[in-house]
Parts: sequence; structure tokens; C-alpha cells
Amino acid sequence: MGRTVCEAVTGDPELELVGAVDPGRPGDEVCGITVVADGAELVGQQADVMVDFTHVAAARENLAWAARAGVHAVVGTSGLGEDDLTRLREAFTASNCIVVPNFAIGAVLMMRFAELAAPWFETAEIIELHHDRKLDAPSGTAMRTVERMAAASDRWADDPTRTETLPHARGATGPADIHVHSVRLRGLVAHQEVLLGTEGETLTIRHDSYDRSSFMPGVVLAVKRIGDLPGVTVGLDPLLGI
Repeated sequence: MGRTVCEAVTGDPELELVGAVDPGRPGDEVCGITVVADGAELVGQQADVMVDFTHVAAARENLAWAARAGVHAVVGTSGLGEDDLTRLREAFTASNCIVVPNFAIGAVLMMRFAELAAPWFETAEIIELHHDRKLDAPSGTAMRTVERMAAASDRWADDPTRTETLPHARGATGPADIHVHSVRLRGLVAHQEVLLGTEGETLTIRHDSYDRSSFMPGVVLAVKRIGDLPGVTVGLDPLLGI
């Protein structure tokens, strides 16, 4: 993902790539930039925005550094919880931070559509499907979708299941006890289905990212607009006007 982000930034005439960090590949060249092992090596580069696509433990350290340095942060790393967001709100006073569960514009719209549909249905489940190298489950997109659906309606039917022949066959339960199922499979990138049901009908809302390039318009938009979003923002919605 890092290389794809670097290419997207380099390809935009309004942006300039000034550094790249990857502890596993120091010395590599990406878009004319030499990769370094630690962000401390970028001191003096005068970056305005940091983009983080790492894992949650590394992201916490990277974000703490950005807050101290007064650098805006655009975060695509999954796994940050409410406690993390509270700490980020306390830390980001001199610069801004946006945490985005999914940068694909279609995925943002999927979450909004699910939120709008929720009050009209009594049952719902989410199936999220990702590549087999994704370390966390459920995905940040799935959790954000469930949270928004649960906030939009408090009239959800009880799960009738009383016996599971295989433990956890019904998946995990999120807010409002909406079930979430995580699939990890080679050949996938990032996909999600929201299934809603009521008397005599169902509604399926699905989004598919077939390539990491699908996330780049959202990343570039966030990099350009983060200066307009004081403090900590969750999701691309404010930048899309939805």
C-alpha cells in the first residue's frame, strides 16, 4: 500500500513526496525517494502531512510523533479503537488527524446507504471479505458500518439461534447485536456486503475494491483537505459532504 500511496502523491501536481518510511526496506527507492527505517530520519524534511498505512502498534507511535511534530496525519491503519481516538483528540492540538476506515469513495457511500436503510429493516448482517494477509478482524469498515447502523435504529429483532453446531457459526456480534462475518481468502482485496431483511424483502448493499488504486482518490483528497478539519475526524464523509 505504501508504494501505491507514494505513486499517487507523486502523480498529483499539487502534492510533493518528501519522505518514505519502512523499517523492513531501508535503502529502497520509491518514486525517486530513498526509504528510511525510522521517521526520526526525516527531521528537516518539513513535511506537512504524514500518511500512515501500517499496523496498529506502529500507527500509535507514528501518530504520537506526528502530533508532537505538528504534522497533519492521514490514517488508513485498521484496529484503532475508541481509547485510541480519545488519546488522539488529546494529542492533536497543533495539527489535525483523520482516521479513515476505508478510503474508497464507493465504500464510504455504502456505509451511508446502510445507515439510511437501517430504520426500515428489523434484521441485518455484515459479511466483510479481505485478502489473506489482513491481520485484524473484523475490518475497520465493517465495524464503522455496524456502529452507524446501530446508531440509526434501535429496533432490531432478536437472533433466533439457540444452538450452534460449530461454535461461532453465527459470527461475531457488534453494536445492537448485529452479526459480522469475516472472510480471509487469497485473491481478494477488500469487499463488503450489508444484508438487511424485513417482512417479504431483503436489501443487499455491496462494495468491491479490486485493486489498491481504488483507495487513492480518497487518500489524495484527505491529504489535500486535512488542514480544513481541526482536531480528529473519523471517515471521509465530511470531505464528501455526506
